[in-house]
Amino acid sequence: MRFHIRSSPLRLGTAILLAVLLTPAAPIAPAAAQTFPGDDPVLERIWEEGMENSQIYRLGQTLTDFIGPRLTGSPQLDRAHDWIVETYGEWGIEAENQTYGSWLAWDHGLTHLDLLEPRRTSLVARPLAWTGGTEGPVEGPVLALPDVDSPEAFQEWLRAEVPGALVLLSFPQPTCRPDADWERHAAPESRAVMEADREARLMNWIARMQASGVPPQQIAPLLEQAGAVAVLTNNWAESWGTSRIFSGSTGSIPSLEVECEDYSLLARLAEEGQSPRARVNVEASFLGETPTFNTVGMIRGSELPDEYVVLSAHLDTWHGATGATDNGTGTIVMMEAMRILQTVFPTPRRSIVVGHWGGEEQGLNGSAAFAEDNPEILEGMQILMNQDNGTGRISNIGMQGFIGAGPFFSRWLAQVPEELTRFIELEMPSLPDAGRSDHASFVCHGAPAFRLGSHEFDYRDYTWHTNRDTFDKIALEEVRWNAILTAMLTYMASEDPERVPRDRRVLPQDPQTGQTMEWPTCRTPMRSW
Repeated sequence: MRFHIRSSPLRLGTAILLAVLLTPAAPIAPAAAQTFPGDDPVLERIWEEGMENSQIYRLGQTLTDFIGPRLTGSPQLDRAHDWIVETYGEWGIEAENQTYGSWLAWDHGLTHLDLLEPRRTSLVARPLAWTGGTEGPVEGPVLALPDVDSPEAFQEWLRAEVPGALVLLSFPQPTCRPDADWERHAAPESRAVMEADREARLMNWIARMQASGVPPQQIAPLLEQAGAVAVLTNNWAESWGTSRIFSGSTGSIPSLEVECEDYSLLARLAEEGQSPRARVNVEASFLGETPTFNTVGMIRGSELPDEYVVLSAHLDTWHGATGATDNGTGTIVMMEAMRILQTVFPTPRRSIVVGHWGGEEQGLNGSAAFAEDNPEILEGMQILMNQDNGTGRISNIGMQGFIGAGPFFSRWLAQVPEELTRFIELEMPSLPDAGRSDHASFVCHGAPAFRLGSHEFDYRDYTWHTNRDTFDKIALEEVRWNAILTAMLTYMASEDPERVPRDRRVLPQDPQTGQTMEWPTCRTPMRSW
């Protein structure tokens, strides 16, 4: 056995490593060469099934390449829910789509943004969610926000210049080279000049926004009212070629996220008075209110059917890419764990439930609604395990403030091959999450729900909510290990003769307020647009 135990004492921000490596590191071995601390035949069969008959590639490729992005309210998300129900049915697992509310349905197709003057080239852009299309190509001048000295001057600019224009709304980055690259390669004096120039430009842009007299969140709707044909934005993720893509605030006209290099090109042309013109063509449509779902599956318990081990992962995504690591990987980990368990141990002692939640990206809505609507599952929950932070191997499991949970995880992990546990750090008792992901929807009720934290793999820099979150970013072997580990933990939690206790730690003081922290309160799920 090899894993770390991290103790979280009452003082926030400190942690003591209590147990460290017990055996030398070894590479992940093939199915016949793993190291089992015990002789449980079910654990051995879980390993063999997961290693020899893995469905991770097929599941991940179908979900991301074939179905694609899964924005809440989109036809693609509905298609993904239906595909999961069908797939579970093929495996002999009962599953259904459970309605928890409704949302505004929106879909988009092809998007083109082309620079026409002073030269011709195609630019890279994607529509922001729930914004309009163009009903064919539209051309116009590209304008930067004006440098005016009063709200009245800004209103005059709206009337005189904006009709028929594409307007740049975001701060244009003077360099799309990440800071880490400047730190690695530039002379200190060169980097200092760049940073000073960027700061001065940012202050000038903020001053322009303030001089308009309009709150920033209201400028895009004003541009739409004034007759703009499109609003152009850039939300650079501060890494090579990445943009974070969310929703927009225009209705009948498109708001487009333009990649950093192309956005800055347009901004420089406009600022230098070089009269850029562009053509935009966006296929986007509003489809009315549509039901929103959670997909819920179950392997029913043979002895304690009203006690539950719950597997958790949100299915919805943003739409800038295909949601491979947020949260396609968590989705297929839970699907594969269910497949393995149904194959090798279809009669668990406790019921095993899997939840593929909708609406996570809008505020944990699907999981919060499920928790609110199913008090009997909260009451009977042995544990919940949630996965939602990228493609890497599971490397951290925090106990979420449940002081009695640590010994259970320690005992279970002691039975898992060291090829899997050698990466894992247990944090005990840690602090309860108030948000972050869907486990928080259950922690707030006092139910023992835990986050299976993955190794970073530059998740925050490159794939989290970006245009680069695609199938090729999945570390398939590490996701396969995660599914096997999840299946093993699920099996042991199901068969354990004891219930995981719900005793909570004494929470420390908040270092910012000096007040004693409180257990997170449950948010009310948004059940409609």
